[in-house]
Amino acid sequence: MVRFSRVALAYPDQRGRPGPAILRDLSFTLGEGSFTWILGPSGAGKTSVLRLMQAALRPSGGEVELLGVLLSRARRRDLPPLRRRIGTVHQEFRLLSHLSAWDNVALPLRLGGVPESTIRADVADLLEWIGLTGKEERRPAELSGGEQQRLVIARAVVTRPALLVADEPTSDLDARQARRTLALLAEMNRQGTTVVVATHSDDLPGRHPARMLTLEGGRLVADE
Repeated sequence: MVRFSRVALAYPDQRGRPGPAILRDLSFTLGEGSFTWILGPSGAGKTSVLRLMQAALRPSGGEVELLGVLLSRARRRDLPPLRRRIGTVHQEFRLLSHLSAWDNVALPLRLGGVPESTIRADVADLLEWIGLTGKEERRPAELSGGEQQRLVIARAVVTRPALLVADEPTSDLDARQARRTLALLAEMNRQGTTVVVATHSDDLPGRHPARMLTLEGGRLVADE
């Protein structure tokens, strides 16, 4: 499902030359249907790992394989179909403020050319699942932080991705909303989606025991 083989990553400077290494000699494999925590302090490289898993970047060295696709060999035209199989929950919600809750969730399906009849059924089911029935026409600013986070998850999974990656999905939520968000991610995993969650929280992995990859200084220091 996901394979990192001696991966290195360095962002280019203003002149296009490689800057300092962000990731170094990173190797691990995630199986289909697994749930994995990516742990480590701020600056450890967690977000960079997730960006590679989203096919938003190519590694500077080594190889990343996502859903059977080698990023180093993938043609530019191969990447959009790959990204459509990957759901992303960003640290910032990135909801479209001028769209309703309904339309925010429906957007990925519309961009994919899904018939409106199918969209209506799928979005209605998802909004009921995340507890936002009755709030379909509200815009993001009219929802609580927890409701916005659940909306982000709904938008990420409405296309039924094979892989779901979440970057600090509970960082701005209170304890109750964090538990509800984690329950939604766990349920997606139970339904067969491979889930990867990056967090600096020491508490969350204890609530949902799963494999833990710990980063420090761009290196993998523990695999438990």
